[in-house]
Amino acid sequence: MNGDLPVRIIDPTNFQVATSETARDINRRIVLNLIRKHQPISRADLSRRSGLQRSTVSAITEELIALRWVTKGAVGHLPHGRKPTFLHLNGERAGIIGVDLRPLTTTIALAGLDDRFLTQETFATGRDPRQFVAQLGQRLHDLIKSRSDIAYEGVGVALPGRVDSLSQRLVFAPNLGWRDLDLKTPLEQATGLPVELENDANACALATLWNDQFAEGVHDLLAVAVTEGIGVGMVLNGQLVRGPTGIAGEFGHVVMREDGPHCNCGNRGCWEVFASNTAAVRYYSEANSRRPAVASVPPTFEDVLRLAEQEDVKAGQALDRMAHFLGDGIAMLVMGLAPSIVVVFGEVTQAWDRVGPIIQARVEGRSYTPAKVRIVPTNPAAETRLRGTIALVLQKHFGAPRIA
Repeated sequence: MNGDLPVRIIDPTNFQVATSETARDINRRIVLNLIRKHQPISRADLSRRSGLQRSTVSAITEELIALRWVTKGAVGHLPHGRKPTFLHLNGERAGIIGVDLRPLTTTIALAGLDDRFLTQETFATGRDPRQFVAQLGQRLHDLIKSRSDIAYEGVGVALPGRVDSLSQRLVFAPNLGWRDLDLKTPLEQATGLPVELENDANACALATLWNDQFAEGVHDLLAVAVTEGIGVGMVLNGQLVRGPTGIAGEFGHVVMREDGPHCNCGNRGCWEVFASNTAAVRYYSEANSRRPAVASVPPTFEDVLRLAEQEDVKAGQALDRMAHFLGDGIAMLVMGLAPSIVVVFGEVTQAWDRVGPIIQARVEGRSYTPAKVRIVPTNPAAETRLRGTIALVLQKHFGAPRIA
């Protein structure tokens, strides 16, 4: 999987022939990505990094400037020759709206082309799907109306469930209790913008690739999103894997113990009932079930993290047990998919000094790969899911066009 040249099989029943415009489109996207990654950058550096002729780079950058994707910045100083003008992405070129929809809360953010969040709000996720989608559409409409000075590019939505790649309908989201739901149509009607839906773990994988965080030059990466459930985003041979119906990566609902607790998907003993935030809260609550009740409000995962930090023994044991099962599941992924790196997302990474060594030990003890796989945590403050929704909208301009 990690060879020098990833192999892509051409489907003779579904392909698009490359034309001269395809080549120009690819070159534009290469230049646009190099500017995004290395800004401020001169045309000469773009030519050197891309391998394109300077005349080609000059023609492309002039086009991008005319379309307001790129702006001119400071003029460089050289002892001889023409002084270079540095180029930047135009952060004000477009507004992108990101929606991170989770079982308990939903966050809406407005970002510029430079990936900087301009506004953000969080509110409770309603249980009735159609009522909530209507409420979400109204909030998005109000946001757009309040910032009418911005030219909007689209809306990206990260969901704790799987989205059909063709119909863009939500197939199922067990921890929301939603199935076969059309979010795209009502949200597009409310906003007048194109809406892109994606599984939250896939959004995390996209954000990691978009920012080259941990993964520059890596072709095989797994994004393990640990929240109320567990999802896995898979980048294999440099491509995000969704499967024919978008279900690929639903490892959180792989049964680990048939006699385990009931899962919201309808099965028993799924990976996420042992290794998610919800599982840690259950472990802590069960350990304290014989204690006199001190409060009517049930604990949250944030409570467990805080108590463990304060050296509460029961909370620490709950996190340890969660980490144990996280490691077992990641070992399964490592054995089956042989990634170069596994990136863990979620609030559990706040306790990585405690849970990280347990996860690493379980993976090393239960997998037999020739190379040690890197397992790295992310900072929840980075808001990776939201950043993934921004990348989801922008990939039509920055991603490689599909030609086969």
